[in-house]
Amino acid sequence: MTMQPHTSPGLWTLAWRRLRADKIAMVSLAIVTAFLLMLILSASGMIAADWEQETGVSYAPPHFIGADAPPEKMDAAQSAQANTAENPLDPLKDVLRELRQKTSGQTESLDFYGISDPLAKEMADINTALAKSGKAIVAERASTLPFGADKWGHDIIKKTIKGAETSIVVGLVAAVLATLLGTLFGAFAGYFGGRTDDFFNWFYSIFTSIPYLLLVLSVAAVLQQKGVSTIILILAFTGWTGPFRLMRAEYMKHKAREYVWAADAIGATHFRKMFIHIFPNVSHVALVQVSILVVGFIKSEVILSFLGFGVPVGTVSWGSMLNEAQNELILGKWWQLVAATTAMAVLVTAFSMFTDALRDALDPKLK
Repeated sequence: MTMQPHTSPGLWTLAWRRLRADKIAMVSLAIVTAFLLMLILSASGMIAADWEQETGVSYAPPHFIGADAPPEKMDAAQSAQANTAENPLDPLKDVLRELRQKTSGQTESLDFYGISDPLAKEMADINTALAKSGKAIVAERASTLPFGADKWGHDIIKKTIKGAETSIVVGLVAAVLATLLGTLFGAFAGYFGGRTDDFFNWFYSIFTSIPYLLLVLSVAAVLQQKGVSTIILILAFTGWTGPFRLMRAEYMKHKAREYVWAADAIGATHFRKMFIHIFPNVSHVALVQVSILVVGFIKSEVILSFLGFGVPVGTVSWGSMLNEAQNELILGKWWQLVAATTAMAVLVTAFSMFTDALRDALDPKLK
């Protein structure tokens, strides 16, 4: 009877076993996965594709609040009296009276001072043509929506989903780029040492000596606001310092290990030793850094958009929604603020808890 050789489980297998045993980590992973699935569906146009459609009246409240009371209607006599009322102290009352008498038989639209609208005839022709073609200029808007509407009548829940697409994409892509830069710089600094290490440490010191928010705003002002890709570059160029510090330490530690000496003995190049032999053994550190930076960059994008340095006009994100909500609070319209902050709080909390569990699962000391 031959004995099968026993193979010990690898780092990733052990990490997955620890994650499955952690109920909080699995719930957090399910929430993050649901947000990512929502991101894919939104990007493919299967959900929230018509978020810009004005489906409700301005500031339509949620269903559970109910529609606002309609304004009282005036009868014909009251309306005529209101339209013809004159201020006895108005110095233009005689001119206005004369203009009304002259234009009493005309059908053009008049403003308060009796001036006819020069585009009234053209707009009437356009409305008539659209009515004949069966197209309506403004569709009938709902007085209430499930989660309310903003100033323009956009459905808040669809707007929140579309904003999640922008914020999550910015957080994920910027975190990957920042970790890639930090890993590359840390690999060269930690592996070669000497002047190479001094150069990257000097570069690192410049970035860390400036407060983070001030650095982000400075880079945003230099690059100008040109789209979501600009925000990604801003966050990536300012967020690589954390991964750099950790990866530099890991490469300094691993370059003196026996397996690197063995690779050097068989004639492996520096590039092969850095990224074929050492990097697989420190990749878990890079993965944890990506998950940590995603949370930070989502919050950074919200801050930038809230301050006006974020996504351009016409692109919705959680930060732009909060920027609009600060003016709506004055009017007592709180539902856009609640929707954006709740979605962001749920995702950030779930991602943070999953990151902590992933860091513990990948810690070699817990094997």
